[in-house]
Amino acid sequence: MSDPDPARIRRGVATRSISPENPTGAPGQGGRATEGTGTGPGRELGPGWKISPSIEISAYGTATLADIDGAGRITHVWLTTHPDHWRALLLRAHWDGAPTPAVEVPVGDFFGQGWGRFAQLSSSMIAVNPHGGLNSYWPMPFRTGARLTLENLTPAPVVVYFQVTYETAAGEDSGYLHAQWRRSNPVDGAAHTLVHGVRGAGQYVGTYLAWGVNSRGWWGEGEMKYYLDGDLDDGGDFPTICGTGTEDYFGGAWNFDVPGQGYTAYSTPYLGLHQIIRPDGLYESQQRFGMYRWHVPDPIRFASALRVDIQALGWRAGHRYLPLHDDIASTALFYLDAPSTAGPATPTLDELETL
Repeated sequence: MSDPDPARIRRGVATRSISPENPTGAPGQGGRATEGTGTGPGRELGPGWKISPSIEISAYGTATLADIDGAGRITHVWLTTHPDHWRALLLRAHWDGAPTPAVEVPVGDFFGQGWGRFAQLSSSMIAVNPHGGLNSYWPMPFRTGARLTLENLTPAPVVVYFQVTYETAAGEDSGYLHAQWRRSNPVDGAAHTLVHGVRGAGQYVGTYLAWGVNSRGWWGEGEMKYYLDGDLDDGGDFPTICGTGTEDYFGGAWNFDVPGQGYTAYSTPYLGLHQIIRPDGLYESQQRFGMYRWHVPDPIRFASALRVDIQALGWRAGHRYLPLHDDIASTALFYLDAPSTAGPATPTLDELETL
């Protein structure tokens, strides 16, 4: 993590920031643009006056947000674009020249906005503010280089504003940030997989779920299960860490229900139910939720292997559990001692559809 003491002077460590106003992050190169998306509004002002505040990503195109040589650590990413694009832009991160991305997640889901609708999220690692200011404070160390990109999966151009801030030091004992997106729509067999096939040493640090309910009744009895190291040697039937229920894992209790209010949103530094989309009696026929838990003070450490599942389990009158066939999209974050690992297939635009 970044230095917790803001008063400590770290000699030899420099701060750089990449944006459309300074696409390389080089010293003294900010605000020099002579053309860009602000050329028209700034035509009477010239360089130094917001000539290049954003980029346009062409239809089906990929834009490089940051391409950094040498060792460093990304400390903050700010980004904004229209909510219509939150599930149609794929955020990728490659560390140390690895051909396989360690991060491959729809940009909305990476920032806890998987339903393509703004929901205030006020946490230590992710902050989303009116109206669509997407902020990440996940530390992203690298040793020889980093490349962040956005791919536009749609047939129309997309405008994106962004800023990537980093420091020129990685830390010898730092792992590489990985983020993987998976969706079960619907869940088959009452279990949704968040992470599978990861080998190496590291720690699991974050879960975001975009959960769409497809059945009546309470939907959150499912347990979060972490299969660590030797758990996987005999087929992985039983985990080391097993929770007591979905709302319990996200720090809530008793159906997230405040009597008289029903489902009640909350957002805290490390966990929350920050989004509740209620039926409207017409086309919005189903309930949908956004939930996060950041294992920053309580990382789940593994030495050689990791698998993570969550059950889709409901509760019915008569005190009976029933498997559900809900729509669950997950973003799982972990640090690993390698810049790449096994991951899911790249999702298509159809698989990302939020309807």
